[in-house]
Amino acid sequence: MSAIPALVPLPRSVATIETAPFQLSTQTPLRGDPDAAAEARRILSAATAHALDLPTNPLPSSSAITLARTSDIALPGGYRLTAADTGVEISASDSAGLAAGLHTLAQLVTPTSEGWLVPAIRIDDAPRFAYRGVMLDVARHFFAVSDVCAVIDRAASLKLTHLHLHLTDDQGWRLQLRAHPALTDAASGSAISGAPGGFYTREDYREIVAYAATRHITVVPEIDLPGHTHAVGLAYPHLAADPVVTPALTAEAAARGEALPAAGTPYTGLGVGFSSLRLDDEATFDFVADVLGELAHLTPGPYLHVGGDEAFGTAPDEYDAFLARVTQLVADLGKVPVAWHDAGRAKVAPETIGQYWGLTTPDTEGADAALAFVRRASGVILSPADAVYLDMKYDDDTPRGLTWANGPTSVRRAYEWEPSSVIDEIADDDILGVEAAVWTETIDDLAGLDAMMFPRLAAAAEAAWSAPLGSTPERSWESFRRRVGGLGPLWRRQGIAFHPDGQISWDQE
Repeated sequence: MSAIPALVPLPRSVATIETAPFQLSTQTPLRGDPDAAAEARRILSAATAHALDLPTNPLPSSSAITLARTSDIALPGGYRLTAADTGVEISASDSAGLAAGLHTLAQLVTPTSEGWLVPAIRIDDAPRFAYRGVMLDVARHFFAVSDVCAVIDRAASLKLTHLHLHLTDDQGWRLQLRAHPALTDAASGSAISGAPGGFYTREDYREIVAYAATRHITVVPEIDLPGHTHAVGLAYPHLAADPVVTPALTAEAAARGEALPAAGTPYTGLGVGFSSLRLDDEATFDFVADVLGELAHLTPGPYLHVGGDEAFGTAPDEYDAFLARVTQLVADLGKVPVAWHDAGRAKVAPETIGQYWGLTTPDTEGADAALAFVRRASGVILSPADAVYLDMKYDDDTPRGLTWANGPTSVRRAYEWEPSSVIDEIADDDILGVEAAVWTETIDDLAGLDAMMFPRLAAAAEAAWSAPLGSTPERSWESFRRRVGGLGPLWRRQGIAFHPDGQISWDQE
């Protein structure tokens, strides 16, 4: 076909069929897998702003949406979608593939004067990487369960598979734990710039995990250790070392008009790297074992993230020994440890996955740390900060956001990077996947999350799902900007308050 429809991420194969389009109506039957049929009702209702609430018990009709399990689709998460005037068929080998096909169908549905139409088309599709994620920082600013669930829906619509929740940081502890209630009693009430803070009860966390599962998304919880732990000291002063206040941190705080971190006082600034647990006391390891054990019990997914970044307040030898011990603890709990790439220098448990957060052109130290995980055969998740840190400003005039990751990150820069080209010696087989990150120093509501995530989350999703950049004419910036612009009407119907970036011509209805 001359131009791929407004589909993001880009499918593997798209071809037109020489028939009239399929016409959807409120009487269109759903046939086949009953769970997928329920998902179809939900997804298509949201995609049409509830104009197409498909019936639970429709009248018999030959023009139906058929959802079928088949062994013919080899890759997990892959699907085939065929639409013609006689109906739509989506087939996949698993439920995740059927859901992926339904999200593609939602992007194809278009309102016209003749009703809601689906073009006559055949799509064969499957993901490049198994891990396709978004990280949400709920520690710098707290977000209600409803906001987290909204982020889950947005992630699912782009075929993402993982939600990484950054649950703890210097500014607050956000998860209630039965073994250590003081963490939320004493350390959850603060946030950046004096915002009110908050926390998730165990029941709230279970609700988020269960909601994500209905969207085929796995929750990856993070307890950041041994740095980013100032909040721990509010609840348990004997476990936290005194803040390491450097001249650089003093200058940054003065420039921003912030108070310096002080032991026993809630921290509401933006500084990093000053805090550490006390690693010379066995009580600290007992505490960490309690926390990670309870979190592992609450989390059905395979991953448990232990942070490990920016621990400038921790002596290097203590850091190395701590990360080795804590990652082995996670492995012994039956979970796969994940750590930021900084931990590559330590003798972490061999199963540990590294998450690279350096730049798309890495420095030697960051590249070597990430390579250490590959050499252990555990692999990496790529989150290059100057491409997929979605809290970076779009340009100098963006009201929210920061610029430390090599300046503002335009939509084009968020799109034009290739995972297999970031670090020499790290190829597709070494990459578990791609994860975009939303840090929330400057973001405090869902509208802010939407504006910073969209459209750049779509660019990250394409890097994670689609063929390598430049491998086809359609896997290009010019194609993406046209396709993502075509999603403007859908995103408006779905209630996504996206940033109407000037590099993109946004379709209207």
